[in-house]
Amino acid sequence: MKFASLPLARSALSLCLFISLSRSAWAERPNVLMIAIDDLANALGCYGHPVVKSPSIDGLAARGVRFDRAYCQLPLCNPSRASLLTGRRPDEIRVYDLDRHFREEMPDLVTLPQLLKHHGWHTARVGKLYHYNVPAGIGTDGLDDPPSWHEVRNPKGRDTLEEDKITNAEPHRPISAALSWLAAEGKDEEQTDGMIATEAIALMKGLRDKPFFLGVGFFRPHTPYVAPKKYFEPYPLSRVQLPFAPRNDRDDIPLAAFAHNCPIPNYGLPTDTCRTALQAYYACVSFVDAQVGRLLAALEEHDLAERTIVVLWSDHGYHLGEHNGIWQKRCLFEESSRAPLIIYDPRANGNGTASPRVVEFVDIYPTVAALCGVKPPDDLPGRSLRPLLEEPMATWNGRAYSQVLRPGDGQPLMGRSIRTARWRYTEWDAGRAGAELYDHDRDPHEFRNLAGDAALAPIIAELRPLLEEHVRGEAPRSPVNPKRL
Repeated sequence: MKFASLPLARSALSLCLFISLSRSAWAERPNVLMIAIDDLANALGCYGHPVVKSPSIDGLAARGVRFDRAYCQLPLCNPSRASLLTGRRPDEIRVYDLDRHFREEMPDLVTLPQLLKHHGWHTARVGKLYHYNVPAGIGTDGLDDPPSWHEVRNPKGRDTLEEDKITNAEPHRPISAALSWLAAEGKDEEQTDGMIATEAIALMKGLRDKPFFLGVGFFRPHTPYVAPKKYFEPYPLSRVQLPFAPRNDRDDIPLAAFAHNCPIPNYGLPTDTCRTALQAYYACVSFVDAQVGRLLAALEEHDLAERTIVVLWSDHGYHLGEHNGIWQKRCLFEESSRAPLIIYDPRANGNGTASPRVVEFVDIYPTVAALCGVKPPDDLPGRSLRPLLEEPMATWNGRAYSQVLRPGDGQPLMGRSIRTARWRYTEWDAGRAGAELYDHDRDPHEFRNLAGDAALAPIIAELRPLLEEHVRGEAPRSPVNPKRL
């Protein structure tokens, strides 16, 4: 009997050894699930929002590391996504508007998914990773980057077929740029974002036996705010209020600080209309959160959760009526330049702890490369966040640089901003069109511009050279389409 059981024991030992080696291999070559959410503000339960319900993203934050001070490089979809996925600042890739592709400036550049592709990962995209015009580009490749992927999928749902049902509060604007919404009929899986989740889950299942980089890009809550009706129900208008700001909040803010597509408070719309738009935005956040939940559940179902790094981000922040009526993006205030960033690495020791350190989206490229054991290009401006995944409260001394280009009066002008742990300093047209200084220790909502306070001149003298070092103050000479800024 003892001898008879020896082959079985040897088989069991071999199986255990195989499993151990397999786990070791996955630890060295983990999967990456990158989840991009379009126009998502820090309006999430895990970021302290008092109304929004986002249990799936909150659960991911509880398992991983939530970065409370993560900043995009340019608060507009195409420049931000191009910067994040290339690991380069907008000034280097010369992408400032919605039309230009980064390979026009740097044709041989290696993107993050392309780097992993070259090292044996299977790279796939579903939905919006690089820029798309929304909603017109849904179902197409948009402004994609073919060298980044082995395969791509572009679902197109009923939301694109029901645009005639959308309420547009500003009929003179296209629904892509206006406050516009629809409480839709039908199931989640009929909407484009629901279809994106379905396609991504199918890819996960098919790629279980090889390391993969899967980019999943959801289109909501980008305008038009479209979500199934059930997601509107948790947000009765009685609970939806526009953010507070002092009545004179705008008096000390340079005119250039306000986006050219939102020149007057709340687009001149009635308060009740804005509250209805905000309700629809919250509904879209909860709808997308449910799709994120489907992805995370699929990781568990297919035994991928403990061998997959999850990186969730929004391309930039988003204004929801702050500063007496700013909406959407294209600003350098905190609400527009700060955005959600959550990273879960099953091997990290810091999981479950938030990090208050200032980080940038250009840090994401070197971080993912480091976690995958792949050497990134030597000249990337960002740095790996791996130390903060191990110890979220570690000493960091981070600074973030954001910028935005304004059309100007026939000649574009540059806005640029630096964010430290305490201060935000912003210049418009190298200071010629105004400057802003905010003390976040005392004024986290940026209500009081201190740039004219002589006592704080030493602070500005310290921050301005850092801007000069990292962000150009002059508008670019290369072609820019002012209509697409």
